[in-house]
Amino acid sequence: MWYWIKTNRLIKRIFSDYVWNVATVEKKVYLTFDDGPTPEITSWVLNQLKSFDAQATFFCIGDNIRKYSEIFNEVINEGHAIGNHTFNHYNGWKTKTSDYIENVLSCDETIIQNSKFIIHHSKLFRPPYGKIKKSQAKQLMDSGYKIIMWDVLSADFDATVTAEKCLKNVLKNIRPGSIIVFHDSAKAFKNLEYTLPRTLQFLKDNGYKCEGIV
Repeated sequence: MWYWIKTNRLIKRIFSDYVWNVATVEKKVYLTFDDGPTPEITSWVLNQLKSFDAQATFFCIGDNIRKYSEIFNEVINEGHAIGNHTFNHYNGWKTKTSDYIENVLSCDETIIQNSKFIIHHSKLFRPPYGKIKKSQAKQLMDSGYKIIMWDVLSADFDATVTAEKCLKNVLKNIRPGSIIVFHDSAKAFKNLEYTLPRTLQFLKDNGYKCEGIV
């Protein structure tokens, strides 16, 4: 499995319609969590964020929202931003555009139907695996979605990556405005459990503020 930890500048220029980072000189970063909500793990993440007074953005899978709506509402109630991650974690490169768009819209409906509180920034979309066709992206952006990619990939999802390497991936690549990817999933939890509190402590010690994406 090959991937960039720090997204290549050329890729950012080629796909400049997507959001890779936030242009700022202020010490702000944007922690993001994909694939939840997940029982116990998402609540653990929320507790970590709360203990460091940090805000984040959660890109949720619609089917998980449907199954775990109480946890989903915990995220909203804590004031974090919500993003769409398709209903079934679809790989855009392997999915017909009409089916892909339908799946995104199904996630949107599920977000609305299961929300007990006011939702912040639900027109944020992150394609699973970062894989999306131009035709899919165009339809979504024409409908008002912002396609949120990332500047730093923790690789917490990769079982071949140690927890220490996962932390190093994040800390050595943080810059003002970085969008950083974590996963509140069972597969990623071994690395996340080690990396997240240490990342939050590093950010606090170095004067960074963690905000949700708008």
